[in-house]
Amino acid sequence: MRSHRCGEVTEKLNGQAVRLCGWIHGRRDLGGLIFISLRDHSGHVQVVVDPDSAAFADAERLRNEYCVQIAGEVRMRPEHQQKASEATGTVEVLAAEVRLLNESAPLPLLMSDEDGEEVRLKYRYLDLRRGRMQRNLKIRSGLNRAIREHLHARGFTEFETPILTRATPEGARDYLVPSRVHSGQFYALPQSPQLFKQLLMMAGMDRYYQIARCFRDEDLRADRQPEFTQLDMELSFVDQRDVQAVAEELMRAVFRDVLDVALDDPFPRLDWREAVECYGTDKPDLRIPAQLVTVDAHVAHLDFQVFAGPANDAAQRVVGLRVPGGASLSRRQIDAYAELVKRYGAPGLAWIKVNEISAGLDGLQSPITKFLDARAWTGLAESLQASDGDLLLFGAGESLVASTFMGQLRVQIGHDLEQVKQGWRPLWVTGFPMFERNEESGRLMAVHHPFTAPDIDDPAALADNPEQARSKGYDMVLNGAEIGGGSIRIHRPEMQQQVFALLGIDAVEAREKFGFLLEALKYGCPPHGGIAFGLDRIVALMAGEDSIRDVIAFPKTTTAQCLLTGAPSAISPEQLAELGLRPAGSKG
Repeated sequence: MRSHRCGEVTEKLNGQAVRLCGWIHGRRDLGGLIFISLRDHSGHVQVVVDPDSAAFADAERLRNEYCVQIAGEVRMRPEHQQKASEATGTVEVLAAEVRLLNESAPLPLLMSDEDGEEVRLKYRYLDLRRGRMQRNLKIRSGLNRAIREHLHARGFTEFETPILTRATPEGARDYLVPSRVHSGQFYALPQSPQLFKQLLMMAGMDRYYQIARCFRDEDLRADRQPEFTQLDMELSFVDQRDVQAVAEELMRAVFRDVLDVALDDPFPRLDWREAVECYGTDKPDLRIPAQLVTVDAHVAHLDFQVFAGPANDAAQRVVGLRVPGGASLSRRQIDAYAELVKRYGAPGLAWIKVNEISAGLDGLQSPITKFLDARAWTGLAESLQASDGDLLLFGAGESLVASTFMGQLRVQIGHDLEQVKQGWRPLWVTGFPMFERNEESGRLMAVHHPFTAPDIDDPAALADNPEQARSKGYDMVLNGAEIGGGSIRIHRPEMQQQVFALLGIDAVEAREKFGFLLEALKYGCPPHGGIAFGLDRIVALMAGEDSIRDVIAFPKTTTAQCLLTGAPSAISPEQLAELGLRPAGSKG
């Protein structure tokens, strides 16, 4: 039906006949001439219909989003109408024939960023016609292609693992699928292919990858999806550095191929403790230069208990943050930041405006200067590298809490004051705790997952001091977003059983839920490890989108609904009965 796509009509086709298909993106009737912007997935091209043309009457009745076929001749636009910045901006098509393929009803949305998300998702097939959305999905396709080409060239084999599997405790709720054949029993949709990819290593497959669909019935969050896509990788006979090297090389390759961007080589590395202490998070955005500074040593001697109390408590800290040029902020703006940190557990926010550093305490403006002495101020100024015109902000409290709320403040101020540097800043965060204790139950929980290897090789030694153990886990962070996480896995059955025991999974439960894994570990399992990347998040970063919903063709809402199809929906009593289930609320 067509000889060319709209975006292919360039100067090279000048004087040639073309046949195009697409949608009417815009139409201007200037009386003597009709100008049409014709669009398909490749781009736009201008079509001109002359009043003397046999196609003029057909063109007069066209409206936006009508689906048409147009035949004509390519010619150069008048020089004053040319747009060299556009691929088709120097040419136009003089139409000889306009054929209506299908009319369009009046649109239920504006086909612009002004449309609300609810209407965009309800009419997603129309929303996806927009250039922005087409670009996003092309980036996604290009990323998938680049991944496959890179990994195949490096000895990886692509595998498919089961979608219908059994429920396993991995930190989130499973989506369950009732079995008709085995009445009363259920499959679970996979939260990840974790166990199957480990079994493939035990099977001697050496280097595995899969672009896998995964499912988690998590509590509702603004930018999470109940079904998502991840790149899953696993390698045999590797340590942490081996896996990280392969993952780094992959990310550099795909960013170069898809965006023509060069990432750091090598990626910088941060220990988890250093990341939390200096940035207040385990996924720091290195584009923001500001860092958090512990100032305990400079305020511990003061009578000001807001500072002295935490400074003299090993479990707490006093954190300082320098804001270059921040002295120009108003009191109202500072108070707004105080309200921000309170949402993250801060009791308050102290501040100092540095008007004239050479004047000592007399050169400061702050409600807390009356509590400071020359010794404290000298130490604070040196540790924070204060200069005239700076704003110094302070938070205090339990170490992790204080780090977290000051880290949130660091990011917010960085964006508000436009201190975020352009570009891409990837890094590795390593040295995570192996376990963390649940405050409510008091039980140990795996920070990554229960198949991650600890840095203590002896199971008995791990049992004696589990909370001091670090995991052989690693996260890849890019511009403040965690895009991938992985670990070296446990490859000996006695260590896996010990980790299960520490997590409160007794031998009976372990055999019931993970018996196949424990059995497989007994037969010469190789040391192995891997990583999984969140492809939705990576594409969103590449496309400059804030929400992953804008890089997924048919996403769910924040309430896990599909407004397009009406899912989830009720099931008929007959279907429920066939599955051995009863409607919710029924008795008997």
